[in-house]
Amino acid sequence: MEMEISSKKAMALMALCACMWSIGGIFIKLLPWNPLVISGFRSLIAAAVLFLYMRARGQRLVCSPQIILAGLGLTGTMLLFVVASKLTTSANAIILQSTNPVHIMIMSAVFFHVHYRKWEFFLVGVILAGISMFFFDQLSPGNLMGNIIALMSGVSMGMMYLFSSRLPDEESSMSATFFGHCGAAVLGISISALYPPEITPVTILTILILGVVQLGIPYVLYSIAVRNCSPLSCSLIGMIEPLLNPVWVFLLIGERPGFFALLGGGIVLVTVAVWSVLSARCEGEG
Repeated sequence: MEMEISSKKAMALMALCACMWSIGGIFIKLLPWNPLVISGFRSLIAAAVLFLYMRARGQRLVCSPQIILAGLGLTGTMLLFVVASKLTTSANAIILQSTNPVHIMIMSAVFFHVHYRKWEFFLVGVILAGISMFFFDQLSPGNLMGNIIALMSGVSMGMMYLFSSRLPDEESSMSATFFGHCGAAVLGISISALYPPEITPVTILTILILGVVQLGIPYVLYSIAVRNCSPLSCSLIGMIEPLLNPVWVFLLIGERPGFFALLGGGIVLVTVAVWSVLSARCEGEG
């Protein structure tokens, strides 16, 4: 059973979803836990929210190879992004993760023999040039490793989108999301014995906000919006997340990205937006 809403309401839900996603950077920075432990408990809470939603909607958990692959992509994204956010600036982490269209393009060509236009290869080159600028600022071992891991989170997110786009219905999409969060929960929580989390009222509140407000509810909203909103609209509205994420971190804890990171981030975000517009036009003409 799917929830049918108007396109305008779907776009509003997508905007709310992106805004809620964007608070992840600040709360990850504030929580003094090992990043994998943060990711594990955050995803455990999110999985519980998703399960309750599916039960309320009368949806079943279903499984297929594509659902598993989409779920694995989400597991990687959840774990790698939190680690990257701890090792580099929030701006670097979120914008380097936003390079996922490049990875989608590469994986589509390799695994599904998809052919691309010349202008798409040109835009890939522009994005790669923007990415390179992130490595000009603060090349300490921590930041350099954080930037590399953030790029890896873009690869795993590309995998998630690639296989999620091939799922037939909301039930399959929700199942893939649920399994993905369960995978992150198992891997993250399993190392909590080695890195015991500090339990205080503040840390409990923070992980609840991350699990419920920043992940659980937004993924429910996304599952509704994505089936009632055009891909172009979802892609462009989703740009709210990488734009707002570093803003909250700068306003609340004063973390400032470097000049070249800001320049590279602007190039990446603008190029991805242009890519989305041109792709939608080509699909409309086709």
